[in-house]
Amino acid sequence: MQAIPLLRGINATGSLHTRFSAWTPIANKSFNKHLFQERVGLISHWFDLWTDKQRKQFLHTILLKCSKSQLRFTQNWFAERIPVTKVDFTSVLPRFISLYIFSFLSPRELCATAQVSWHWKFLTEQDCLWMPKCIKFGWFLPYTPTDNEHGAWKHHYITCAATLDYFTPREASKIYGTLNEPKSENEEQEERLREKQLRKMIQERLALHKKDLFMARPRWGSRTWSSRFFKSSLQPCPAQTIQDCTRLQAALLIIKERNAIPNHTLSTLLSEEMKSMSSFSLAAEKQLVLASLKSFPNRRNVAGTRSYPLLPYKHRQNIYQKYSNCIYPLHPCLLLISSQIPAYEMVLDSTKPEVVPVVYEHSGMTLESLFFYIEKALDGRKAKSIGIFSDGDSREISLLQGCRISIENILSSEIREFWEKLGGCVTSPEEGGHVDIFVPLAASETGMEVLSHLSHLTGVFFRTPTGIATRCYQHILSEWLGEQKVGPPTSIYFTEVKLQMWLRLTELMEDAMKPIRKQMRPYLRELQKNISDRLIGHFMFDAISTGRISTDQEVAQTTADGLTELSKRSYGKRHLKDSDDKRTRLARELLRSERNYVQMLEIVRDVYTTPLKAALASNRAILSHSNVQIIFSDILEVLQLNREILDDLTERLEEWCPAQCLGDIFIKFGLQLQTYTNFFNNYAVILKTIDKCRQTVPLFWAFLKRHDKTIATNMRSLQELLLCPSRRFEEYINFLYALRLHTPPDHADREDVTAAIMKMKQYKDYVDQLQLNISRDEQMLNAQRIIQGCPNLLEANRYLIKVQDVAQVSCRSEEIHLSLRLYEHVSDLSLFLFNDALVISSCNISYKPFERIPNTSYQFLASVALHRLLVEDIPDSKYIKNAFILQGPKQRWICSTEDEDSKFIWLSVLHSAINCSIEKN
Repeated sequence: MQAIPLLRGINATGSLHTRFSAWTPIANKSFNKHLFQERVGLISHWFDLWTDKQRKQFLHTILLKCSKSQLRFTQNWFAERIPVTKVDFTSVLPRFISLYIFSFLSPRELCATAQVSWHWKFLTEQDCLWMPKCIKFGWFLPYTPTDNEHGAWKHHYITCAATLDYFTPREASKIYGTLNEPKSENEEQEERLREKQLRKMIQERLALHKKDLFMARPRWGSRTWSSRFFKSSLQPCPAQTIQDCTRLQAALLIIKERNAIPNHTLSTLLSEEMKSMSSFSLAAEKQLVLASLKSFPNRRNVAGTRSYPLLPYKHRQNIYQKYSNCIYPLHPCLLLISSQIPAYEMVLDSTKPEVVPVVYEHSGMTLESLFFYIEKALDGRKAKSIGIFSDGDSREISLLQGCRISIENILSSEIREFWEKLGGCVTSPEEGGHVDIFVPLAASETGMEVLSHLSHLTGVFFRTPTGIATRCYQHILSEWLGEQKVGPPTSIYFTEVKLQMWLRLTELMEDAMKPIRKQMRPYLRELQKNISDRLIGHFMFDAISTGRISTDQEVAQTTADGLTELSKRSYGKRHLKDSDDKRTRLARELLRSERNYVQMLEIVRDVYTTPLKAALASNRAILSHSNVQIIFSDILEVLQLNREILDDLTERLEEWCPAQCLGDIFIKFGLQLQTYTNFFNNYAVILKTIDKCRQTVPLFWAFLKRHDKTIATNMRSLQELLLCPSRRFEEYINFLYALRLHTPPDHADREDVTAAIMKMKQYKDYVDQLQLNISRDEQMLNAQRIIQGCPNLLEANRYLIKVQDVAQVSCRSEEIHLSLRLYEHVSDLSLFLFNDALVISSCNISYKPFERIPNTSYQFLASVALHRLLVEDIPDSKYIKNAFILQGPKQRWICSTEDEDSKFIWLSVLHSAINCSIEKN
């Protein structure tokens, strides 16, 4: 009814513009406001009449129609008028006040608080909270944490607390000579009675444990190595046996190791053992270790192949003649095949059935190991002929990596001993024995001299091809040196058809390589022409010192004449002009490479950092601010530094002339390498943070999936883009070397480029060493992770060499003769050999139902410094094979490997490590 007079007033004033309905005029603001108030009152009247359910439904509908600004207005209205009862005080209070509140908590309470949320975990792991708690107990951090390192003092506190030893008052009195609390006589008698009962319980369980081992021991009666040994050792133990072993070890630790030092690290464990010994005892012990190494049996006894006396040669010959139709010939033909030969598998397949082939690794082998395989293949026999199929040329034989047999080193002790032993494995020349070397040594005088020395050393006739060495090995089909009664050597060892197939393959490979060599030849020839004079100068000054040149007039005059003649060459000016042109091209190539590198770093900024920071600012955070800083702060500083280098290079190239310099730019760059140092020091933390956030933050996982390996990132992931700085310094060194090569000696930039090369090389060595340390530390951490109860292995200059699985056995009686002793299997051990110590751990293997792969667990037992370790061999007998003894200062272990090869390789590596450790100490 009230709207009728209003409408009449509107009609009296004339027609008004309306929007959406005749009830909402636009031009007349007073009428518009009046109508709005009336409608609000009407809706309020209806709202009062509705039920609670209807009111909630109406509010839900209204809120859905609101925009973001209207919803934000509603949120602020509620925040002002409705008091907050529960709020995270760390998000309201300043950070220093929150840290002050957390400082009143104990370490256990701080660890519990860290499990509330990621933000609380970040606050409770701050160094300002944990450093006072560590210093209170005298636990000082052995290094200074970097700016981006997080939680160093907390991890140090946990490590120190986890390795503490607790002593009872009686134990403390035995160590320190005092009691914390005086006790009465009755209390002391009760404590002694408890200890007596504990000892009785230990003796009973020891007897029960020994009985169980006696009942379950494997058979050792067979003369050959049986798989039953390892089958029995791999079978899971019953649960009760495991519990008894665990309780037994715990009880023994209580009684026998009361005076043990806390095992903080492996080095402290070993050093504390040495403190108890005098200097005279240490020297005597070192002499004992050296004597044990010298008196250790030779390789034949170590391998166990010659523990029993062999039949005389005549008797063996009669046996072989009796069974002459057997496939086991008396004098076989042996063929050594190097793995460096291309497609050596085809060479192996082309050998005849009566030939004994031996394929050996070209790298990672020694002459002693190679001869071990030869002896193993011959098995006490002598070969009618031995063929050596390896790489080489007309002057030398590439037998092993780092061992090239030539006229210069053929008379060295190691090589001479190898060839003398090899000659003893071949029958005499009267019986037709010879050695065939598939290297064309007969094609040169130097090679003939090598053959003469080999024949003199071994007393055996050698045959080699006379053809010229080619990359497709066609020389083996040429004529051979010496008489060939049976036929060419290729017909003795190989099937002709299969050998021809392999030669055809090598010929095809050579044809494929010819165009590549043809394209590379002009570049290599030009490079050789440019650097030949410099190489001569380097070689001369390496052989003749500067002092000799200044004092010896003849040498000085000859050097001056040579330099004068060099300066008078006809192409001097043209060479200088060519150097200027190449220097210009190198400078432009350097600018282009730097621009590409900066673009790769800008991809990290534009594709990853900018969207993450924008999301953080718009209250839709994908990652927290701390994680964004950890991942991208260092790489952005690297980008800023290289942007400056790019600007300097661009400015120099715009004003380029032959006299322009570039070395000072890299010298300036070398003074700012702390930015790269921060990045490389935090590189591992950055990668771990990315992996952790990708696993725990679904939004970040989706973000990486959306942006990784796209066109915008040049089909690379974030981790691959972060790898670019580590490869950049090698590119810098190559560019600078090429730049110095084409820079004249009197150029003003020569010294700066040389200084920049030295600086870049030093920093690249630092990066390479950092990478090597990270890989070694990763091995150490993996070893420490899998060995339960292991002390801290991660220390400077320590690295893992080899891991060997052995079986620990015990002798029932050591009074009887060595060959008649009976042994029983005790447990399985894993020996972790480091460069300074040997860590011994037990190896427990268990199987789960419906699974083929067993679960392997390791338990730390002991550690022995290598310079205090004695090694003793146990000859093979009817009851044991491939065994040896490791004797430490406090305990010894009788171990046995699976086969003789494993024993020989393990003891060889162990002896080398012991010798190196003794030399260092």
